[in-house]
Parts: sequence; structure tokens; C-alpha cells
Amino acid sequence: MTTLASGTDTLTRDALAVLQPGFTGTSAPDWLLRRLGEGLASVGLFGRNIASPEQLAALTAQLRTERDDVLVAIDEEGGDVTRLEVRTGSSYPGNHALGAVDDVALTTEVAASLGRRLAACGVNLNWAPSADVNSNASNPVIGVRSFGSETDLVARHTAAYVTGLQSAGVAACTKHFPGHGDTAVDSHHALPRIDADLSVLSARELVPFRAAIAAGTRAVMSAHILVPALDPDHPATLSRRILTGLLREELGYDGLIVTDGMEMQAIAATYGIERGSVLAIAAGADAICVGGGLADDDTVRRLRDALVAAVRAGELPEERLADAAARVRALARWTASGTAAATAGGAGSSADGGSVGSAVSVGSATAGGNGTGRPGGAPGAGTGGGPDSAVEVGLVAARRALTVTHSDTYAPLSDAPYVAALTPVANIAVGDETPWGVAAELSRLLPGTETGSFTGENAAAAALAAAGRRRVVAVVRDEHRHPWMAAALDTLLAARPDTIVVEMGIPQAPPRGALHIATHGAARVCGRAAAEVIAGN
Repeated sequence: MTTLASGTDTLTRDALAVLQPGFTGTSAPDWLLRRLGEGLASVGLFGRNIASPEQLAALTAQLRTERDDVLVAIDEEGGDVTRLEVRTGSSYPGNHALGAVDDVALTTEVAASLGRRLAACGVNLNWAPSADVNSNASNPVIGVRSFGSETDLVARHTAAYVTGLQSAGVAACTKHFPGHGDTAVDSHHALPRIDADLSVLSARELVPFRAAIAAGTRAVMSAHILVPALDPDHPATLSRRILTGLLREELGYDGLIVTDGMEMQAIAATYGIERGSVLAIAAGADAICVGGGLADDDTVRRLRDALVAAVRAGELPEERLADAAARVRALARWTASGTAAATAGGAGSSADGGSVGSAVSVGSATAGGNGTGRPGGAPGAGTGGGPDSAVEVGLVAARRALTVTHSDTYAPLSDAPYVAALTPVANIAVGDETPWGVAAELSRLLPGTETGSFTGENAAAAALAAAGRRRVVAVVRDEHRHPWMAAALDTLLAARPDTIVVEMGIPQAPPRGALHIATHGAARVCGRAAAEVIAGN
């Protein structure tokens, strides 16, 4: 292809500055280091780039040898969406679990702890939190990534999360503006549409973003959704009415606007990533997120050259591109300067990274039905200080998030059960490489525990055959969204009424089984908290 940019002129440097590309491997490739020298100001990290905290710290240090103020971004929501712990599951519960507890001090401390962990590894921009109000229970892509379905709850926890994360010197990127919660389509696959009127949008979708802006969020991520009440012709990422008119002018937001991944089909299949990137910058976006799927130098060159060509053709004002690049550099300066570090003492953090125990308290999980909060009592753990406190606050939060319902005759297990995971297809944001469930933790508490994964119309029969005479623990994720899963549970419970059910998605279906545990997410600590209840620990 024809290269339009030299890599040294101001226009080219601005075009590179607005890109947030990804790459493959656990060390920076030569092409990425070269682009940093030419003006690239941001790099996005994914699970494929992370093997350990030590390796990640070495990687970010390598990037900073080329550009000391580089923005190193990551999609680390905690909970179901984790990159730091992609192969083990997260040490922190996600938003829905935090919303279920509804303790803003706890949310602040969890976000601060996560922020300290990111900062220690050299990451300074987190594409989180999700401020989406999950008003559509059938939403296939938001779900437990949302704090909940109540606007005010989502707003106060979004603000708390922003405050906590940024107290560690890591910039928050609140998403997905103007709100992805009322969708039934995953924007990774197609363009969702929200047909709510302006009054509903103002009273529901926009409230958490107003709270995030008031809390000082350093970045906001746009959604690839069509909202006709705001703009009938363009998805939010490409809409000047939404990004400039609404977000900048009406809501008064002056920070960085980042697009969601441009290779997502909502944009790539309708506009193409080159045209989509030009339109996004013209609409008011400042940074183009790309690299989740397209992670090579050719992608960077294509987008760089598309932006340069659009300026030269008069399709993109040069001053708009320059303004976008300036906002990227301003955030980079904030993260690299004492401005960010000076805030790191807030939100109950201590100088050595330990957590302040008074920020959270441990209580029993909410009781449901005719059960009690926690059979056998809740462990009286606190966060305390010391080296393990960053992990402990996540487990404390996961324990508090449980909703437990059990029959009058239920007793904790003493023998190893069979764990039947009724497994749906994972959405792209979550990915299928991160383990979930309770089997690993139950194996630790009840040695001899075995497990299998089942799906489809024969799931129940296969699970019963595999379990034999062992007690069945059925683990589900969003039973209400998957008819085959609900049918499988019907069959399991009819054949084995003593089956234990663990719901690790949105708990919409009525509790059933001898013991029903809603974890409000599938993070590793959520599985551990549920396993403790099952085993009576």
C-alpha cells in the first residue's frame, strides 16, 4: 500500500498520538517501539500480553524506555472481565457483586486496591468502570459488568469506583457512553439500537455518566450503539451530536474521549475501521481503541494514513486532530507527573499499598427465601494491612455479595460432590480463556471433587450420568437467558432434589434447589465464597 506519512511531521505524529493499538506477545515488538518513537502515545494491553506481574512490569518498563510518558491501557474491570488474571480468574468481584453489597466505601476500596496493583505493574489507564444501567435483563454483553439495574445505585458506585481507581494514580475510563445497558445485541457482533426517548435517557442512562464526570473521571469511552433520540443516523462513537454536543457541551466533560474497539463489527462491518476512525475523530473522539483483534503494525499504518489522508483531503479538520492528540498527551502528562501520584494517598490507601481495614466491614450475605445469610456463619475476615490485603478486600467483597437461599433441612456438604457446569457461550468481552465456577475451590475444601462442563438439550442427562451417586452442584450463568439451561436444571432437580445450584450471572430466575447461591459474578473469589458456603467453612 502507499504510505502517506513520513513518521516525522506534526500531522503524522498527531495521527499516531490518537491511536491506542494492541500487539501480540509478552514483550514489545520492534515495530511498536519504533512507532512510539514516531509519536504513538498509547498502547493497549490484553490477556495475551500478560504472564505474571513481574513480566508485565518489565514490559511496561520496556515501553517507557522508548517513551517515558506512554499511556499503557488495559481492560481490567475485575470480575468476569480480567486481563491481569486471565488464566486464573480475578481476585476482585465485578461491578454487579459490588452493587449487590451496595457499600460505596467497599467499592472505593476495591477499585483503589485494583488501581494499586495496576500501578505497580506500570499500567496507568484502565478502560473501566462500566457505568451502564443494566435495565434489560436479557442484555448479552453487559450483565454482571454493570453495578445493577437501578440508576441511582449505578451512579453512586460508578463515582466511587472512579475515585478509588484514580486515587492510585490510574486514570479511569468510564464506559460505554451514552449507555449500553438497554440493548439486546452485542456490539462486538452487530450494531445495537436503543429506542428510549430523551426523558428516559436523561433520567436513566446519563445519570451515572454525570456522576463519573463529577467524580473527575479522566476518560470516557463511547459505545457503538445507535440511539435515535440523540442521533438517528450515526452510532454514538461516530456522532458529533452525542460526543461533542451532549458529552462535551451539555454535560461539560473536558477529559479524554476514547472509542470502544474499532474492530468490533458494529463499526467494522458497517463503516470499516479506517473510515470509522476518521468519523470518530471528526465527531469528537480523541483516541481510537484498536487491537483486541487487529494487533499489528499494518493496522497502525492503515489508521495513521487514513487520518492523514482525511486531513489532507479536507474531510477532517487538522485542528480537530491536533486537539485530540493534545488531549491524549495531556492525560499522559497527568499519569506521568506528580499530579496523579499526589492523589494516591486517598481512598483509604496506605503508603505501602496496604488497605485500611476500616474502609470495609464483613457481614453476612443477604438472606433469601426461607434461608439464612450464610449456613455455618460468615468468616470474620477483615482487610487489615500487610502484603495480602489487596487480595483480601476482593474476597471480603465477594463474601458479602452472596445471596443464599436454602431449605430448612439443608446441611453443608462433607463429602466430595460432582460439579456440573452448565456452560453458555462466553461473550467476547469476557472471553472463554478465563476459568469460572466453583469446582477448583471445592476441590481444595472437599478433596475428590470432580467436575464437567455441559451444554445443550442433553446437558442434564449427561451430567446425571457423570455424577453417578455423588451429590450434584449445578453451576449456571444467566439461567434466565438460556432456555436449555433452565430445562437442564428442571431435569436435574426432578431427578435429584438435593441438587445445589450456584448462579454466577444475573440472578433473575427464582431460587431453587436444596441450596441456591447467587454470587452476582463469576470471578475466582466469587467461586471461593460460594464454595465456602457449600462446604460450611
